[in-house]
Amino acid sequence: MSEHYLFTSRLKLLIIMARAYLNGCPLGKYRKQAIVENANQVFYHSLQWVSESDALKNHGLDTQTHAFSTIETSEENMFYKRVQLLAVMAKTIVRDRPMNKFGKKALADNLNKICETLVFSFKISDINFLKVA
Repeated sequence: MSEHYLFTSRLKLLIIMARAYLNGCPLGKYRKQAIVENANQVFYHSLQWVSESDALKNHGLDTQTHAFSTIETSEENMFYKRVQLLAVMAKTIVRDRPMNKFGKKALADNLNKICETLVFSFKISDINFLKVA
């Protein structure tokens, strides 16, 4: 398995668990543990990618290629910043800290933006097995 595949799989699982939380599904011991482990892995992988991307930007490029890569890199950086925010918010959920309606809206908006980037969407009502844990 590639590192990218593992990152994407962990991110998708984190998205599913965060959406389950927003829809009132219970957070059992094992789901909380899975959230923390996946949040940590996703967060640190995204940090690693951003630092590697910054290192590549510091190399000299011609102007046309550089302009295109700057746009692409800034969009990717924004995606990874959103992933980092999701990881932090997910760990907050696990600590049983109350989230007001604005926090829940921010979480939902962040999830929607990440899913748009991944082209990964689903309806939580279609996934009844999430209520088990």
